[in-house]
Amino acid sequence: MKYEIDLNSDMGENVGPWKIGDDVDKEIMNYISSANIATGFHAGDPNIMRHTIELAKYHQVAVGAHPGFRDFVGFGRRHINVQPHEIVNDIIYQIGALREFSRLSVLPLQHVKPHGALYMHLARDRDAARLFVETLHRLDPTLRLYCMHGSMVWQEAVALQHPVICEFYGDREYDVSGSIVFTRRVEALDPQHVAARVVRACREGKVTTVEGMEINIEFDSICIHSDTPGALALIKQTREALAEANIQVCSPLRRYLSESVINK
Repeated sequence: MKYEIDLNSDMGENVGPWKIGDDVDKEIMNYISSANIATGFHAGDPNIMRHTIELAKYHQVAVGAHPGFRDFVGFGRRHINVQPHEIVNDIIYQIGALREFSRLSVLPLQHVKPHGALYMHLARDRDAARLFVETLHRLDPTLRLYCMHGSMVWQEAVALQHPVICEFYGDREYDVSGSIVFTRRVEALDPQHVAARVVRACREGKVTTVEGMEINIEFDSICIHSDTPGALALIKQTREALAEANIQVCSPLRRYLSESVINK
């Protein structure tokens, strides 16, 4: 049973005047504790990055970089076959861009969470995962990595003792391997069903797969994507259901800072 959990969502995934999903970042910020901010490759641009960081600061939401494949047309959901060092260099470039805007707003960068097809690639490709984690650890050994429990990138991070935040996807299906079922187009979901699924995962540590099997799930954070149709209703209902279950929503960074004060 979890009594405290992080609730994260992908933010700033627009480009100039073009909007992705329902464009409800401002409203969603009222309910989440961590924001994964697009860093310009799959979505986002400098103006949107800075605005989203300032929005997160106003709502006291922790921020993280959300780097993706260089794929505007496919919204970062298409796999691109590139060498590990190219992937890592692209990620460093994107982290650096967001970090400077976060410094400008005097808001610490809490985490890095790869986006879409890049997230899945690092979950499965050992060489790319190892180089990414080694580089991230050299760059900042305190910068938390959001990933799936048991994935290649999780294994590499644990081996190097790099801090990880494992995720449970409230708006995605799972298969018997414990991996999310990747899809480019997500249909509208029932907010009450998603909220109940999340609360059950927090209480019992279990989820029902697409095959109808019950599997255990390890996680520290719940993710609901802002580009899922009806995302605001999903996140709002989930936050309310967590409160009814006496489960507090809190970012990893805020939890760490609170513990640091208590331990002094």
